[in-house]
Amino acid sequence: MRVPEGVTAPPGCVCKLKKSLYGLKQASRQWFARLLEELQSQGFVQSKNDYSLFLKHENDDITIAAVYVDDIILTGSNEATIASLKQHLHSTFSIKDLGLLHFFLGIEISKTSEGYVLTQRKLTTELLDGCSLDITKPAITPFPLNFKLAADDSPAYHDPEFYRCYVGKLNFVTHTRPDLAFAVQSLSQFMHKPCVSHVQALTHTLRYLNHTTGQGILLKASPQLTLQAFSDSDWAACPTTRTSVTGYVLLLGNSPISWKSKKQSTISKSSSEAEYRAMAQAASEVTWMVRLLEELGVSSLKLVVLHCDNQSALHIAKNPIFHERTKHIEVDGHFTRDKVLTGLLQLSYLPTTQQLADIFTKILPSIQHKTLSSKLGMVHSLPSLRGGVGI
Repeated sequence: MRVPEGVTAPPGCVCKLKKSLYGLKQASRQWFARLLEELQSQGFVQSKNDYSLFLKHENDDITIAAVYVDDIILTGSNEATIASLKQHLHSTFSIKDLGLLHFFLGIEISKTSEGYVLTQRKLTTELLDGCSLDITKPAITPFPLNFKLAADDSPAYHDPEFYRCYVGKLNFVTHTRPDLAFAVQSLSQFMHKPCVSHVQALTHTLRYLNHTTGQGILLKASPQLTLQAFSDSDWAACPTTRTSVTGYVLLLGNSPISWKSKKQSTISKSSSEAEYRAMAQAASEVTWMVRLLEELGVSSLKLVVLHCDNQSALHIAKNPIFHERTKHIEVDGHFTRDKVLTGLLQLSYLPTTQQLADIFTKILPSIQHKTLSSKLGMVHSLPSLRGGVGI
């Protein structure tokens, strides 16, 4: 860094910054520390489960501030507290109040008679408009049925940066598109060396995205909030490493609030073991989500029902005894069993045809894919106007 023009400093001396500057390594940390100080001065407490979340409880009222760098969402049951915080932040930082929330971090929020619809239409349109691939032909599923990707199964693609760029953008789209989660995690495995076949698979996914641009998730109002989880796995799904794929989704009421599709880190010796490991991943997410929702004032969530379609895995988790076929599983794999014993989880069997997490572990026939997407609360929405709150 050079001394600004007009400022003279004696030889051997440096200038001391009295405030952080944009572009420095410490700038973002210093900004967050400054914002934290101001929020705490107004009586807000930093969440222990999400450090970007701040809460203020006053009698029966609650005020919530969700922070992402210099963008803030404010909500709560006390309008006077929200107005007071806005005034304080404006006098300190000179904020811009964008009114009711309509647009935040690329996510468009639309209010309907049933609840709130979250979409990424604008981001999706911009992604597709700049694409040089032929995506005009519509596709009804993210991947073709029974499609498998493998490393080095075709010649290397001539422009790997193009592949990495678009797969990275698709990762952001999955924030409101759970139906894309499995396809995107499959494409993400070949970022280091994309081949022609991987780009062909990417083209198919973009054709599906182009055909379903306005889809998003519906956060539906419910008279009684309950938390339930669905976990599933596809045993030895990877043709190269023979590792399995974990998929889970958490529903608050009838609305999806957390989901994941991820390849397991170790090889499972049986389908039961793969399902057992998937249950452990879902149980970990449930544990964190229950603590976070309790901070937000949503109580009485226990027992959380965890649905699984494998009877053997359920038997292993429900019975805290030594099993010959599971003695090799690491301690962390028995996390589900521990949460069952402590009274957080209740395990439940359901048929594979009703398993919502099935869409996160494999490519399904078009009818089943559409059915599960609908059960996950996915809807088609109209374009929304830009809005939000920012500093």
